[in-house]
Amino acid sequence: MELFNALDAFYSGYDEDHRLSSKHGQVEFLTTMRYIEKYLRPGMLILEIGAATGRYSHHLARKGYQVDAVELLEHNIKIFQENTRPEEKVTITQSDARDLRKFENNTYDITLLLGPMYHLMTVEDQTQALKEALRVTRPGGILFAAYCGNEATMVQFCFQRGMLREEKYQKLVDPVTFKAMSDPSELFQLYRKEDIDALMKPLDAQRLHYVGTDMATNYMREAVDQMDEELYQLYLRYHFSICEREDLVGASHHILDISRKGDQPC
Repeated sequence: MELFNALDAFYSGYDEDHRLSSKHGQVEFLTTMRYIEKYLRPGMLILEIGAATGRYSHHLARKGYQVDAVELLEHNIKIFQENTRPEEKVTITQSDARDLRKFENNTYDITLLLGPMYHLMTVEDQTQALKEALRVTRPGGILFAAYCGNEATMVQFCFQRGMLREEKYQKLVDPVTFKAMSDPSELFQLYRKEDIDALMKPLDAQRLHYVGTDMATNYMREAVDQMDEELYQLYLRYHFSICEREDLVGASHHILDISRKGDQPC
């Protein structure tokens, strides 16, 4: 309940649509869509878990796909519904990523888990969300799971903004490894690749891509927002060329882990 209340307070005053529509926010959105589109085929059924206000769900529904969305917060659901166009084949259900009992096993061709892993604070909850997402994905279907990166937060907040001077944050950072920890008051869980690897190892899924969806973008967001269209398109080309580089992904603010569910044909 503490986490739910903290999330509700945060997202009630946060404009997620604007975050993904700014030039720097578009980098994350366009990168995620670029990879989704690698696996989209006509007639596919899509589930988005933790859909927020529906930026991805609406975009895909407007391309003609049937999209079922799950969202925990009533505030986000209200905006999701306001943004829904009559022609969209989209549904929205209030539910928790850890409990998708309303949805049948082996149903969806593509499952998007693009927000919940940001906010689940324990390995048990994180594992449960991944298991539920895979359960409802058909064999051979594709799971897209997004995470917040540890190093970007360390650089941008702990050092650039000096938050590590505060005792509160010193207690949340390992003084040797500089791995950050979170609690419900901080809202965001931070990951390194070894954390994500450990979560996925026992699950029946094969990794296809491990992607930094914004890479350097949020370190230079003001410069990106001020780019003219020619330079911005060139920057996107550069970003797409490096977003799977193993030596760079760990510095990204947002990371996308893409896996195929096992045990049946693709």
